[in-house]
Amino acid sequence: MAETPLQMTVRLRAKIERRKNETRKWSDAYEGKRPLLFASPEFSAQTGGLFKDFSDNWCATVPDATVERLMPLGFRLEDGTVDQAAATAWRKSECDVEIGLALLEALITGRSYALVWKPDGINTEITFEHAANAIVEYVPGRRRLRAAGLKAWRDGAWEFATLFTPDMVYRWQRKGRSHEWTGRTVGLPRGEPSHIKNPLGVVPLVELPNRGRLHGKPRSELVTVLPLQDSVNTLWAHLLTASDGLALPARAILGMDRPVREIIDPESGEVVGEEDEPIDKFRSDRLLWLEKEGASIAEFSAADLDNYLRVITKAVEHIAAQTRTPATYLSGQLINVSADALAASEAGLVAKVTERQRHFGAGLREVMRLEALAAGERGRAEALALGTVIWRDPQFRSDSQYSDALVKLKSIGVPDEALWERIPGVTPDEIARWKRMRDDQAGAILGGNVAALYGPKPPEDAQGEDEPADELPDVA
Repeated sequence: MAETPLQMTVRLRAKIERRKNETRKWSDAYEGKRPLLFASPEFSAQTGGLFKDFSDNWCATVPDATVERLMPLGFRLEDGTVDQAAATAWRKSECDVEIGLALLEALITGRSYALVWKPDGINTEITFEHAANAIVEYVPGRRRLRAAGLKAWRDGAWEFATLFTPDMVYRWQRKGRSHEWTGRTVGLPRGEPSHIKNPLGVVPLVELPNRGRLHGKPRSELVTVLPLQDSVNTLWAHLLTASDGLALPARAILGMDRPVREIIDPESGEVVGEEDEPIDKFRSDRLLWLEKEGASIAEFSAADLDNYLRVITKAVEHIAAQTRTPATYLSGQLINVSADALAASEAGLVAKVTERQRHFGAGLREVMRLEALAAGERGRAEALALGTVIWRDPQFRSDSQYSDALVKLKSIGVPDEALWERIPGVTPDEIARWKRMRDDQAGAILGGNVAALYGPKPPEDAQGEDEPADELPDVA
């Protein structure tokens, strides 16, 4: 028997709930909320909650180093031209800001989602959803063909869910988990049905997976980082504990009884016993009398904490190697490093970001195809599906390096527009403005309007001409 829309909603909602624990695990790791592992029960019993909130957090550095180089600048159509309509819709939904958050969540939790919809029935809106609030189901045997999508969220006492299918959109609500799902009425205009026809004819929810595989679910960037992160935290805990008790030299008195003092009865004034003298007094006064013959002072050297630091450094190096994160991001040391050496150290990160651009780019192309479909432009939608995403250069170079490279490319005949696209951070809109400015300059020169370029010609009396010299008197 075919599955009903309500049954599909319940099933996909349960699937989101099962994913939440894993999603929360990676999110907490990114925030540095990680319990101390790899420590013995005895150590935990002695320290209690001393290291509860401590974390030398490298789980934030790794995804941050990747996402800061993932910056889409625009979209090209199949013929290579820049789609200005897509750029306008992208900025109108503030995707130039939100995309950084969506890609960061995909790197941390393994996936995020984008929704293209008309909430008011008129204006198209692109929003990005967290993996704890959305899910996409694919047609069995076809990994890219979406069969359905679900967005679920809570607002106060109410829980809402929207099921997207190629034909229909089903909107549900329930008050608490003890109630059954019913057609949505809260937040909708009076008389508007809870279930409506899907005008796009396709599921408008798109998954942005990170490190997807042919067989297996998307992976978080923190899969290989977290075990090493736990070991680093434990080593720091041991180091700090050792530094508290063993970092300073310790002295011991040999051949002498422990200092004691008499206990006097306040009523009779007689000595009724003795008690140990508090050691803290001798520590604060820095004075001690050795009155017993043969007494001496011995010293224990301070503990060497470099052994802990060497292991921590090695663990951080392993994090850098396994995640292809440059050592400069993790160590923060740049001493006598040439530009070529720095570029070589970032080669692994650049290659990883370039790979992520291909995978995330496929999802972003689909998002903009849906935007064109929502706008009623099917021709542009198909051209976007076969187009490309314009990304910022993932490799950071100095201005002199870029200038030198562009001049050399210009010398072999590369057009100006292609050179401008290689300048980091330059958007298609800026390139279009530069083209108009260049055309205006050329038109002014050809039209003889040089004043439009350099300003009007100064008057002759202001051109610095020499004034005529006074006539010299005749010499007899």
